[in-house]
Amino acid sequence: MNENPLLKLASCGQSVWLDYIHRSLIESGGLQRLMWEDGLRGITSNPDIFDKAIEGSDVYDDTIRSLAREGKSAPQIYEALATEDVGKAADILRPVFTKLRGRDGFVSIEVDPRLARETEATIAEAHRLWKTLDRPNVFIKVPATMEGLEAIRRLIGEGLNVNVTLLFGLPRYRMVAEAYIAGLEDRAAKGLPVDNIASVASFFLSRIDSVVDPMLEKIGTAEARGLSGQIAVASARVAYRMYKEIFGDERFRRLAALGAGTQRVLWASTGTKNPAYSDVKYVEALIGPETVNTMPMHTLEAYRDHGDPMPRLEEGLSQAEEMLRRLSALGIDLGEVTRRLEEEGIEKFNKPFESLLSNIDRKRRDFCMDKAC
Repeated sequence: MNENPLLKLASCGQSVWLDYIHRSLIESGGLQRLMWEDGLRGITSNPDIFDKAIEGSDVYDDTIRSLAREGKSAPQIYEALATEDVGKAADILRPVFTKLRGRDGFVSIEVDPRLARETEATIAEAHRLWKTLDRPNVFIKVPATMEGLEAIRRLIGEGLNVNVTLLFGLPRYRMVAEAYIAGLEDRAAKGLPVDNIASVASFFLSRIDSVVDPMLEKIGTAEARGLSGQIAVASARVAYRMYKEIFGDERFRRLAALGAGTQRVLWASTGTKNPAYSDVKYVEALIGPETVNTMPMHTLEAYRDHGDPMPRLEEGLSQAEEMLRRLSALGIDLGEVTRRLEEEGIEKFNKPFESLLSNIDRKRRDFCMDKAC
């Protein structure tokens, strides 16, 4: 029997995380099976995932009913449900965290996406979630907006683990890495430990191709069509080169001497949106050391079935750089594309968050029909 391709990713230095959470997965033993059989090392969540989980099943209804009759509001109920799931998942993954000495075994929870442009409010909410969960293997997700950069630095400096989300562009990635390093330096300057802080920088990939491909198709030349489906992977490969440069520099080596770990790059939005592309497109091309791939369940299952793991991330780096140059020569400004994706990404998280609160409020009112809430 052939070895599970997901397990082989670990030998290439890549960690498999799941971009999905659901109470039934936790309570049924499904999460443990993914850990044992597929080598799962982490979980990411977001408001859209929680919205689908809560609206699409009745497993949360008893808790919603109980909290509603205690007079809790929809936002309070959501936070209680989310922190309970994240906390239980973190407890299940704690042995991974312990075995790998704090390098893996994390579960991520996102600050309110409506705060993406508010530094102080993001910091305050991050601290509240961190205190509520009170576990070392939790990540607080903070968007890589300009306002988020200061929040990232300060949260790292204050000892929180941060998953930097909604990251699309290479210049912004450099700023994210700078914020992480600066936060560690702030801690070190105060004589505080830096060996217990973790962070990842989450690049959203398939969305890049979803925007750029129609632009290339509109240009219509053979050269333009030849770049279709290539730009997200090319960007990721260049980002990884930047990662190695930044964390191989003397500035970070001084922190590494104090025990600091690098801020790994994490490949997110790895579910293939274009049916013409391979369903494991954003896994196969980006396998390399010190990286994470967080996969939706259908991508994880597809990779288990027909993945072909090999360390390909550093292959074709010069070609990747040339693709980005050619894209610019065709008149497509990747910086403008990534700015657009950031704005759309905030909105894509805001909408499901509003839907989530609306759905919880509807259930809350239904459960309170016989009793004032």
